[in-house]
Amino acid sequence: MNISPITLTSEPKVIFDTEAIKKILPHRYPFLFLDGILEYVPYQYAIGIKNVSVNEYFFVGHFPDKPLFPAVLLLEAVGQVGVFLVLKSFEDKRLAVFTGSDKTKFRKPIIPGDQIVMRAELLDLRGNRFGKVAGRAEVNGELVGEAILNFALVEPSSL
Repeated sequence: MNISPITLTSEPKVIFDTEAIKKILPHRYPFLFLDGILEYVPYQYAIGIKNVSVNEYFFVGHFPDKPLFPAVLLLEAVGQVGVFLVLKSFEDKRLAVFTGSDKTKFRKPIIPGDQIVMRAELLDLRGNRFGKVAGRAEVNGELVGEAILNFALVEPSSL
């Protein structure tokens, strides 16, 4: 995949906190997986973070004696960075729904105490309705997951 390792252009600082993110994304607890946006360049990329806490609901069953952050939730978290990028850039009020993923790879386990740093880059937006973002997730500078995420922008009333 052609998404570069994550390099911040300045000292890490949250520029959009969860309250600001909730003004862009429709996600809410327990399905909002972004704790902040560190960088945002309209129409190009966004970098977000997820702080993994042992108190999260899914660790009760995934797995009680060896808690691992579910890979599918990593895909969702990276997707939320991509959705933030698209909806904020285009000032769009529609919903972004996943339509597929390509080149998805999970490289290393994520455990409580980790901070996931995720980058999403806009690859394509066709007909103001369908698009693709490339996503990458790292913990302590090491690649933990990556994917190309496909989405459709839809009116909430059409669901």
